[in-house]
Amino acid sequence: MLKDKDIREPLFDFLEDTYGKVRIIEEKTMGRSRADIVMVTEKSLFGIEIKSDADTYARLSYQVKDYDRFFDSNIVVVGSSHGMHINEHVPAHWGIITVEEADGALDFYMLKKPSRNPSVMLENKLKILWRPELFQIQQKYGMAKYKEKSKDFVIGKICDLVPDTIPENELSETISNILFERDYNQVEETLTEYRKSEFQKKIEKETDSKKKLELMMEQTEKSKNFAKRNRKRRRRR
Repeated sequence: MLKDKDIREPLFDFLEDTYGKVRIIEEKTMGRSRADIVMVTEKSLFGIEIKSDADTYARLSYQVKDYDRFFDSNIVVVGSSHGMHINEHVPAHWGIITVEEADGALDFYMLKKPSRNPSVMLENKLKILWRPELFQIQQKYGMAKYKEKSKDFVIGKICDLVPDTIPENELSETISNILFERDYNQVEETLTEYRKSEFQKKIEKETDSKKKLELMMEQTEKSKNFAKRNRKRRRRR
């Protein structure tokens, strides 16, 4: 009986052979569900759900709805025990990959290619990006910084420019490029540096000397806490 952990690594090789340049992001939260795999290609985001022989269809109905809100195309990868009935459990636009063990190796077969998901929401695709990554889009298209605004506010402003100012296909390529460049080894440093620079600008604009001092002390305290967390992390490694 094939399990999820048996399927993943060989599946990644199959996806690279099939789609060429890809980046794999595992276990991404989306709504009430968690995507097993997000596959980034040069123009699109694919959501991939694995249903091994050890899995059931119990959660699949609401998982499908969440996948369809976030990704340009979706694929379900199923073990041989699900191969005969999986079509009954996913929409027509979903792709299906079957996997079975043969001669000590896993054999993958594209039973049905995915087509364009008609329900994908641009806002949800942008939610996959970190705040500093959204700022890259703001810079690229000459947008205001909105540094005091929330991530959702910035996403709304970006979406307002589609399609009149930013063609949707161009934005999709930009999202893919950003995800290709994402460095998970520097995730905290990236986010901290972004917040630090925004915080510094806030200090520089403050005209009240007492409030400015309070902001400077707050920034120093946050820097100390970040350094402590990093030291703890290095010790655990």
